[in-house]
Amino acid sequence: MNQLLEDLKFRGLINQVTDEEGLEKLLSEEKIKLYCGFDPTADSLHIGHLLPILMLKRFQEAGHHPIALVGGGTGLIGDPSGKKAERSLNEKEVVKEWSNRIKEQLSRFLDFESDENPAMIANNYEWLGSLDVIQFLRDIGKNFGLNYMLAKETVQSRIETGISFTEFSYMILQSYDFLKLYQTQNCKLQIGGSDQWGNITAGLELIRKTEEDAKAYGLTLPLVTKADGTKFGKTEGGAVWLDKEKTTPYEFYQFWINTDDRDVIKYLKYFTFLSKEEIEELEQEVQTAPEKRAAQKRLAEEVTKLVHGEEALKQAIKISQALFSGSIQQLSAEEIRQGFKDVPSFELKEEGIGLIDLLVQAKISPSKRQAREDISNGAIYINGERQQKLEYVISEKDKIEGQFTVIRRGKKKYFLIKHV
Repeated sequence: MNQLLEDLKFRGLINQVTDEEGLEKLLSEEKIKLYCGFDPTADSLHIGHLLPILMLKRFQEAGHHPIALVGGGTGLIGDPSGKKAERSLNEKEVVKEWSNRIKEQLSRFLDFESDENPAMIANNYEWLGSLDVIQFLRDIGKNFGLNYMLAKETVQSRIETGISFTEFSYMILQSYDFLKLYQTQNCKLQIGGSDQWGNITAGLELIRKTEEDAKAYGLTLPLVTKADGTKFGKTEGGAVWLDKEKTTPYEFYQFWINTDDRDVIKYLKYFTFLSKEEIEELEQEVQTAPEKRAAQKRLAEEVTKLVHGEEALKQAIKISQALFSGSIQQLSAEEIRQGFKDVPSFELKEEGIGLIDLLVQAKISPSKRQAREDISNGAIYINGERQQKLEYVISEKDKIEGQFTVIRRGKKKYFLIKHV
């Protein structure tokens, strides 16, 4: 079997494929062009996009030519796949700006400068933006039977709740993307999430009807699930983004380190480039010494490094260790900002404030009586160090880079004081 396909099978990355035998033969005979589409529905991609991005990277590392297609055109329409209701349409300028940001994010994973098999970025607005309605209906629309489209799961699931003609036509536009890339780039494979199967097969059908002796293929990836039934890629704070401004490298690292034992090996296969042997070794450790969480640490390290780079990974580990040991003073202001992004915070304008007053003003202790009790009992820590002096006054030495003071009450309750 083709080495790449064998690796994808070991990792459980193939959900459906239109003609496995044909694709295997093609991959053994030539270096192909393949594509995956990314619609700009936000100003950043999130970890739900990571699987297809890494799939393109796997193909590139095996010598093939990936095309990352940014949906500047389809993003203006909205994909009904996996949605229970109509998407709200975004303005043209917004979609354009989001498209550019996504393009920049994709370039972190794919090599566009390679001498041998460079990746390519395309934007479907280039051809969809200039289509006129008559051309669209005559040249493309006539290839799609209404019964054929209604039978597709993405449309079926929306018939009762309602689907507009705009979203109904999404399938045709995505099919046209595949045809266009087949004609102009000799692109023979489209990959996508399992919810894209209907759109992918519709594209193959359009190619078959339009091009003589066409050979093109479709492959979908599995839906990433969690053993506890909650949605993958979501935390209490919302989606886990690939943009470090929206999800800090520390939060990103923490997301992976908290992976359930039941999911960790599957995620190592999906999201890392570790070898079969390394993964099997970690699988043994999960069974024999789960308390060490070696697989989770390796997963968090590999994915954080892949998405944010070596430096950000080191910083995320440093923050994690400092929070675990309580040695807050080792952290820089930037690391404090990352590590305490979601803890209660209080802006302090006053200089030389007494600790008792601060605890009450910042709502760390409910009353002065309780504040005194907390301090006396040794429950109050300033930047990781216990403070039991009732008359203690906050001074410059308590400010990390003049910006922050971290107060802990009890074992786990952290509060961030911002000096303004």
